Amino acid sequence: MINTYIHQLAEWPRFRWDERVLMRLLPPLRHRQGRLMGRMEALGFALHVEAVLRSLTEESLKSSEIEGEFLDPAQVRSSIARRLGMEIGGLVPSDRKVDGMVEMTLDATRNFAAPLTMERLLGWHRGLFPSEPGGLQRIGVGAFRGGSGGPMQVVSGPIGRETVHFEAPAGVRVAAEMERFLEFFEGDADLDPVLKAGIAH
Repeated sequence: MINTYIHQLAEWPRFRWDERVLMRLLPPLRHRQGRLMGRMEALGFALHVEAVLRSLTEESLKSSEIEGEFLDPAQVRSSIARRLGMEIGGLVPSDRKVDGMVEMTLDATRNFAAPLTMERLLGWHRGLFPSEPGGLQRIGVGAFRGGSGGPMQVVSGPIGRETVHFEAPAGVRVAAEMERFLEFFEGDADLDPVLKAGIAH
């Protein structure tokens, strides 16, 4: 069998990298981060609030787009503003899917120092799917994918001539893989946070 996907490699998930190359790239990134933080602190309160609202709205929209879900920007902005107690004009009602995405984004960004646990991840999943989605394949909301139903694939192209871009680990492996991921994510406090984010991604 040809190893096509990263999770099929013998050394998975033990990543290797060249410290010398990365250490040349991180200082300019830290400089940019510092400049951004300085600019945010220099903003007046009203502009700071608007920048936070815009950033969180963009983060929620882009995170959804990765999964092929295109949310209404006005609903996302309104949902965030309501949850943060912001007084802004043009608020519109938001549906449960938007509110679930916003709640997950706010928890991840405001409570970033809280431990990432199975319960927290599965809670985010329940928030993203407030009602059992329909479609060709039903999913277990608030649970990891099981072993039935075949492999989870990212596919494009016409029926009969599909191209498989990615095939996830078998469902029976998911719970154990997630345990390993959380051990990594919550451990190794000496690892640079930017490097850790890249490995996690």
